[in-house]
Amino acid sequence: MPWTDQILMLGPIAIFILLGVIYYLGTTLSSKTKAIQIMEAGHEKLMRSFNELDEQAKLIVRTDLELNKAQEELDKRLNGIIALQRTSREISQALNESEIFQKLNPKLFEELGFSMVLVSTINEKGHLYRRTSTGIVEEKIPDMLRRFEQDEHLKTALNESHAFSSGNSSRQTKEKIVAIFAAEHFVLAPILTQNGTIGFIFVGNRYNAPVITQGDEELVSILAGQIGQSLENAQLFEKVFRSSQELELKVKERTKQLATALGQVEDVSRKKSEFISAVSHELRTPLTSIKGYAAILMAGKIGEIPDAVKERLGKINSHSDNLVALINDLLDIARIESGRVEMKFGLYSVKAVLDNVVDILGPQMKDKEVKVALNIPPSISHFYLDLPQAERVFINLLNNAVKFTPKGGTITISVSPVLDKGFLTFHVMDTGIGIAPDDLKKLFDEFYRVDNEINQNVKGTGLGLTLAKNIVEAHRGYIAVKSQVGSGTTFSFTLPSSAEAYESVKPYKTM
Repeated sequence: MPWTDQILMLGPIAIFILLGVIYYLGTTLSSKTKAIQIMEAGHEKLMRSFNELDEQAKLIVRTDLELNKAQEELDKRLNGIIALQRTSREISQALNESEIFQKLNPKLFEELGFSMVLVSTINEKGHLYRRTSTGIVEEKIPDMLRRFEQDEHLKTALNESHAFSSGNSSRQTKEKIVAIFAAEHFVLAPILTQNGTIGFIFVGNRYNAPVITQGDEELVSILAGQIGQSLENAQLFEKVFRSSQELELKVKERTKQLATALGQVEDVSRKKSEFISAVSHELRTPLTSIKGYAAILMAGKIGEIPDAVKERLGKINSHSDNLVALINDLLDIARIESGRVEMKFGLYSVKAVLDNVVDILGPQMKDKEVKVALNIPPSISHFYLDLPQAERVFINLLNNAVKFTPKGGTITISVSPVLDKGFLTFHVMDTGIGIAPDDLKKLFDEFYRVDNEINQNVKGTGLGLTLAKNIVEAHRGYIAVKSQVGSGTTFSFTLPSSAEAYESVKPYKTM
């Protein structure tokens, strides 16, 4: 019997139940299929997420490795920079070439990461020679340098200031350098100065070493530049030092010559003073006799003489007085220059001395109607000097001022302290005819007289200012003059205010 007939025999209720079961089973099966599909979609999504996480983990690992590598490279460069800075500071302080290369010790290159080092410069004959090396058999170095010199490509590139490294060189260049120096990884940088390339620095590692980076090349190039600059500085220092030594020798030689010349001048000056002193003494005796006989004749003690003869005898007597004054001045100058004058110093009132000098020259000033003004600050009271000698200075300068000041003129004598020196500065200012610049230069020379109308009509020896200068310098002061034609003249000189001030200054001459 067919199964459909069997179903019909069950009855409506059974059929309904059977259909319900079939429906339930179908619904359940459909739900499971959907669930499986959902689970499969979730699985695929999970797998994609896992794959993405795996890729991200791999990326993180790669990034970490690169960061570690970069950190190692940075640490290496930092250590190299510190070592390079230390070495640069040391070699920059070196004063000669040998000391510079001694500072390039193996520890520096070890910190830079190199086991092989060769520093070479060009000698006077134009050949490369070793200055310092590390990690290279010394006996092989001459052959290395010779082979380098014979390679025109390397030699030309070096002269053109090219740096080589195993990381940036062409295959041909790298093979040549590896063949010469037997180093797989290397940097070769020129040593430069203002005059061009003077050598090179080679650093490298043989095998199983990290590759050369741009940082390595930069550090070695900086070091080569520092060596070149230090060599240039050392050569300059040596040149300056040699020049200084030569100059010192020349100065010593010149000083010796000047000392000899000064001794000769002093000897001549001493002999001149002795000669003047001797001649002056010899002249004084006959002049005394001449004056004496002239006085006897003029007095008529040996008989009456005509007036014409008396007039001539008077001229003889007057000229004899002038000669005596000249001889006395010459003797005084000779004594001061030779140190035979005994100076008797003491404290004297400034106002009293100046009043006395003005009083001595009172008649001359009265005749020319010349006024004298004294300007002495209340704070200045005394000075330390040899009174007779110092008075000669004041009298000489004041007498000149009166002589060259027109009728009705003014002469001012002022005094002021020299700060922190213990000296007083005196100024004798007149409103006279003044002195030309060319004459000012010779004013204190012996026997020099300014060529003007007044001097042509007034007799003089030309020794007064020379004597004044010597007396002021004997007091350890100085004298100077300023003048302008038509506007008057000012003589300025210094004298000590105390014994302490006098002793504090080195003497111009030994008294």
